[in-house]
Amino acid sequence: MKITFQIDYRTQWGQRLYVCGSLPELGNWDPSRALAMNFQPGGGWELALNLPERSASGFQYRYLVRDEGNGSIGWEKDGNRALLFSPALPAEITARDRWRAPGVEEQAWSTAAFTGALMRPWARTSDGNANPAPAINPPTHRFQIRVPLVDAGHHLCLIGSDPALGNWDEQRAVVMDGRHYPLWQADVRLTNPEVVRYKYALYDAQARKITAWENGDDRTFWLNPNPDQPSLHIQTDEQFRFPGNKWKGAGVAIPVFSLRSERGMGVGEFPDLKGLVDWSVRTGLKLIQILPINDTVATHTWQDSYPYAAISVFALHPLYLNLEAMGTLKGQQDGAFYREQRALLNGKDFVDYEAVMKVKWRYFQQLYDQEREALLADPAFGAFLEKNRNWLLPYAVFSYLRDHHGTSEFARWGPYARPTPAQLAAIAAPGTAHYDQVAIHYFIQFHLDRQLGEASQYARQHGVVLKGDIPIGIYRHSVDAWLTPELFHMDRQAGAPPDDFSATGQNWRFPTYNWERMAEDGYAWWQARLRQMAAYFDAYRIDHILGFFRIWEIPYEGVDGLLGHFSPDLPYHRNELAERGIWFDYERFCEPYIRAHLLWDLFGKYRDEVVAAYLTEYQPDQFRLKPSVRTQRQVEELLTTPPDAPPELMTKIQRIRAGLFHLIGEVLFLEADGPSDNGRAAQFFNPRIAFQDTYSYRELDGGVRQKLNDVYVDYFYRRHEQFWREKGLVKLPVIKDATNMLVCGEDLGMVPDVVPGVMQELGLLSLYLQRMPKNPNVEFGHPSDAPYLSVCTTSSHDTSTLRGWWEEDRNQTQRYYQQILGHPGEAPLHCEPGIAREIIAQHLRSPAMWTILPIQDWLATDGTLRRTAIHDERINVPANPQHFWKYRFHLNVEELLQREEFNGSLLELNTQAGRTAG
Repeated sequence: MKITFQIDYRTQWGQRLYVCGSLPELGNWDPSRALAMNFQPGGGWELALNLPERSASGFQYRYLVRDEGNGSIGWEKDGNRALLFSPALPAEITARDRWRAPGVEEQAWSTAAFTGALMRPWARTSDGNANPAPAINPPTHRFQIRVPLVDAGHHLCLIGSDPALGNWDEQRAVVMDGRHYPLWQADVRLTNPEVVRYKYALYDAQARKITAWENGDDRTFWLNPNPDQPSLHIQTDEQFRFPGNKWKGAGVAIPVFSLRSERGMGVGEFPDLKGLVDWSVRTGLKLIQILPINDTVATHTWQDSYPYAAISVFALHPLYLNLEAMGTLKGQQDGAFYREQRALLNGKDFVDYEAVMKVKWRYFQQLYDQEREALLADPAFGAFLEKNRNWLLPYAVFSYLRDHHGTSEFARWGPYARPTPAQLAAIAAPGTAHYDQVAIHYFIQFHLDRQLGEASQYARQHGVVLKGDIPIGIYRHSVDAWLTPELFHMDRQAGAPPDDFSATGQNWRFPTYNWERMAEDGYAWWQARLRQMAAYFDAYRIDHILGFFRIWEIPYEGVDGLLGHFSPDLPYHRNELAERGIWFDYERFCEPYIRAHLLWDLFGKYRDEVVAAYLTEYQPDQFRLKPSVRTQRQVEELLTTPPDAPPELMTKIQRIRAGLFHLIGEVLFLEADGPSDNGRAAQFFNPRIAFQDTYSYRELDGGVRQKLNDVYVDYFYRRHEQFWREKGLVKLPVIKDATNMLVCGEDLGMVPDVVPGVMQELGLLSLYLQRMPKNPNVEFGHPSDAPYLSVCTTSSHDTSTLRGWWEEDRNQTQRYYQQILGHPGEAPLHCEPGIAREIIAQHLRSPAMWTILPIQDWLATDGTLRRTAIHDERINVPANPQHFWKYRFHLNVEELLQREEFNGSLLELNTQAGRTAG
């Protein structure tokens, strides 16, 4: 058969178009073997391809443009094209295409959030009930277009000037075939000898009528007159021109562990998501956003409650298993015990992490012992094990060794500190004395996959998007660091510079990524991680997306974030500083500035004790830190607070520890890595963040301060913009293209100017939080200023809730009340339900694609349902690295479903804001 590819594309000098695809004749997706197209008069490109035989179902292909000078290539966007065959098609086909360069909005609408959940394509009325076009044998033309934004009650139809297209009569419009959704197709036999004008329109399958025509001028198509032999012309169009407003939706954010149900065991569990889906449907919500759900069991203590410290980026947390859904224990006494425990744990107003995990692990072990033989013989279990072996076996072995050695710090595991494949296989081998201690983790993950998979499928069937969360880092003592330490900088730590969350910055204690090493295999670790996630989620949030441009990197010896620097960065050579008029005095700028007068400020009555124990006076009233306390980590390990210490001792230790941390940070510049300079040390430097707050800076000459401040502003706000843009554009497209999930980035904090532009260019949704505006010149953002490609919200898990924020700063609240809400007079002391409803309505009217609010803020609109203790609703306090993540919603999901008045109120809010369509 003969296939002719035609496409219009305006190339630059030296560029040429190619076709690449799934057939050997098209290079089997190898761009170096793609077929070159021929330039045609008028600016088009064409390629005629003779195939020896017809593929059974067709093939896929895609266009690319190559610069013949430097060899660079650029693929068209929005996935592969498909040429689908059927027995009725003639032997000669012309594929008339348009270069795919969809706008960023169209890219977002093409993601799995829309095509896999929101539009519910499987629920669409069958084509037969929608009066489809009669089968044409053989057709002369096929019209097709990709349009994902068509809900289950509608089809796409084709109408035009040819009799086969209805002669513009709406009653005779051709209803298109949606079996290959989001691709819509219609085969017709055109009779008009010249030009055909046509449009696409939305068609209500039940009412059997057009509900909306696409905007803009008619599309045109020129017929090929008098073909010599039967042929099919496939006209592929792009970008349906939607009439009316853009699609918008609303959602709810809540950690899974915070959910509460009658069937649960003191914590939210994966099956509880089904109840939340039901509630979302009743209230018009289209999305459920959760926190990370990977396994974090490192110490078997409450500290494992931190969801961003996963010991595996693939394994799910056993915490989220519903015990009854796993299977029933046969012993009557066991049943009574667990019913008693359920009543006890569900009666608590917080997640008692250690107690819950203790009860669940007992159940896991009993059920595994009971079901072991049946499990190993279960074909479904065998298939799960085989499919996930690459990550599951190392994870199970890691978990066994963690418990065997009593620590997840694998450096203390002797010969297993750096495992070989042979060691992993030997430990996991069936028949060993410890095999069941390994295999129980297979068992648990098998059930976790099943329960989350069922909840995920339930959400999709009901048109609700399940949105996950990708942490920016990995836990230092994790399977990933154990197996592939070369992918990480284990001698460094990730964190954040000082911001509204923390005055001294944040230290997450995760190793930073070795991006150069990751790039060597095309970021395979990231791609595997995201593909695993896509099995359950159709959208995800990138925690701290700024880390893909640069990360705040802290030396391993650091505890807070003040001694960090950006990575990658462009440090200053001392010669460059000299050119700026700064004579670089290493001791004055890089050694802690410790003078007698500031010791009273920092240590008060403990001043003399500190001088004697920790300082050396090298000149009158000038001091150095003793070797035992020259790093923050040394101080942290030296000055620990005994659990049973009396209040006076605790106060003393905390005051001295904080003072020593401050002294260690009394520097203006930090030594930096840089290009080799003949082996000489200390040639490159970075300014310390917030050095204007140090005694060292304040006690310099005014002229020197000005020059140093100019360097500071240049480093933190100007120097790296283009440099970081290039870094982001290397990594983020790979991350986005790894799956078809909708990608949202958390871009709060110290955001480089280039970040919004890159996110917009790639179609990544940003976060719009009113109290943390992107514009530094305003105190509050206004929801009406949020861009379409964004998530608009009132608060997050890292902030106080809406009601909590209202009471934090009375003066700020008053300004908000008058400036944003537009009310005269004095603001109420508390965020009353009417105020909360007004704020939420304002956010729902935002242009943002999504308005996603914490469940606490949704309930703030109802005085009878909201929690009494406002501050118990906060999920995390970023400034506290020892925070216990224990927030639990105070209502059962079952009870929430029965609150018809409240649910109707939310549905009304969402409907009035135009966020319930589709």
